[in-house]
Amino acid sequence: MTNAPTIADRWAAADIPDQSGRTAIVTGANSGLGYVTARELARRGARVVLTARNPEKGRAALGRLRDEQPGAVVELRPLDLADLDSVRVFAGTVDTPVDILINNAGIMMPPRSLTAQGFESQLGTNHLGHFALTGLLLDRLRAGRDPRVVTVSSTLHKNGSIRFDDLNGERSYSPRAFYAQSKFANVLFGLELDRRLRATGSPVRSLLAHPGYSATNLQSTGPTGMLNAILKVTNRLMAQDVETGALNQLYAAVEPRAEGGQFIGPNGRNESKGYPALVQPAESAKDLDTARRLWDLSERVTGVRYRFPAEEETGPPETEA
Repeated sequence: MTNAPTIADRWAAADIPDQSGRTAIVTGANSGLGYVTARELARRGARVVLTARNPEKGRAALGRLRDEQPGAVVELRPLDLADLDSVRVFAGTVDTPVDILINNAGIMMPPRSLTAQGFESQLGTNHLGHFALTGLLLDRLRAGRDPRVVTVSSTLHKNGSIRFDDLNGERSYSPRAFYAQSKFANVLFGLELDRRLRATGSPVRSLLAHPGYSATNLQSTGPTGMLNAILKVTNRLMAQDVETGALNQLYAAVEPRAEGGQFIGPNGRNESKGYPALVQPAESAKDLDTARRLWDLSERVTGVRYRFPAEEETGPPETEA
């Protein structure tokens, strides 16, 4: 693999190549990392589809982006990743090739709750929703130009594992542990998707990214009580700005040197701050058996079964009712 940039490179938004003629979908684009990512792609000429769960917040973000980037080709579509019916409806509206899919949206450390289909909310939103979305859009991605799927994880994936015997936290629930599980699932998925794409000669690249410790609204909208108060303080004292944090997923989405299977994160101490660089997932996230077991489970519970046809073939993945 080609090395990602080192600290001397200081890869920045100004280094994004021209994106004219490309279409990007950014989930959770109404704020934080997703908004910055959508704005920078639009700034460089991409047609950007912003998705948001909250229509009002989505419209506000769309208006703000258009004010900041007059002439930008952007649109807003509703998408609630915690509802697989919403994922299917959204995917059904995509009828043109997709060049970039950024699986960015997520929730962080809320009290235990369930998605529309009854999954623990963090796993359901952060992993299962994006797993289903990617599978449903795979044929559109195959038709794209230098197509890429970028799945956004976290350094906390290193503390995660898949609790196959208590996936939804019915017996024991910790907001932090189940957030780590969902981010661990993101890494397992991104790497397994890369392996399956490579094995079938697909032009689609699967990459991973994480923002380090970046100040976003995740820390204030999910956690409650004392954890919420602590994170508000550490956001002010320790976090890097969201503009820098978003560079990692932007690099993965557009940099010609980026390759499938790479994980892009900050180059600073403990990967908490800095400019994009090649980082390593936890060793446990490279386990093939765990990845395949999660993949099979994800297909079963979402009803989205991936198809990896030869390059000359196209067609949507199989779905179950």
